[in-house]
Amino acid sequence: MKHFLTILSHEIRMLLVSPGTYVAAVAFLAVMGFEFTRILDSYSQAPQDASPAGMFFAQFWLPVLFMVPLLTMKCLADERRLGTIETLLTTPVTTTEVVLGKYGAAYALYVGLWGSTAGFFFILRRFSSDARLFDLGPLIGGYLFIAVSGLLFVALGVFASSLARNQMVAAILTCVLLFAILFGGLYLSTAPWLKPEAFQPVREAVAYAQVFRHYEDFTRGVVDMRQLLFYLSGTVLALIFSILSVEGKILHS
Repeated sequence: MKHFLTILSHEIRMLLVSPGTYVAAVAFLAVMGFEFTRILDSYSQAPQDASPAGMFFAQFWLPVLFMVPLLTMKCLADERRLGTIETLLTTPVTTTEVVLGKYGAAYALYVGLWGSTAGFFFILRRFSSDARLFDLGPLIGGYLFIAVSGLLFVALGVFASSLARNQMVAAILTCVLLFAILFGGLYLSTAPWLKPEAFQPVREAVAYAQVFRHYEDFTRGVVDMRQLLFYLSGTVLALIFSILSVEGKILHS
């Protein structure tokens, strides 16, 4: 792994000069800025049960569905399309270093973009005298959930990029995978065919994998080790499959 940091720094530089990165950043900040304004407007009209931070992070799924594909669609798909992945791997680097370097760069930018939204809460704290609007519990829990869940979301994007040769196909596949993991559990939890007692283990597995339930726990200050294991194990599996996919396509090329 001695070349990992070199690849990571190179990939971060490439992301910073990519137009797609700035499209994702502008779209993300515009959407979340509008959402934050809408939340404050609702507070100005009537008292709300949830804190602004809790309501803000409840919309995490929306930027995830468009930001992660934009950040990850080129990382491996474009290398395969241009034929540079084979050239890269003839140098003294391993497939693992390449995949982890690209993953690390995309994840760092993902976390950085979310971290920039802390400015919204800084402004709120600076100009509002109502302490109820600035609840540290949901705020810290929300950012922790974003950091932990982002490990898996970005890994799925890298995996999708390893399967495709076209970056648009990689982006669409990433959206499908993210939509499945975000909303698949909600659908299955209400599926009639899972009601019989024989499917009790399946229902428990579905409940364990519900991302929105994890978000609610994090913003309430409840951090379950099983939830951390879910994201960490999913991330590791997605990255392993990405490495195997890249190696398999090189062997058959």
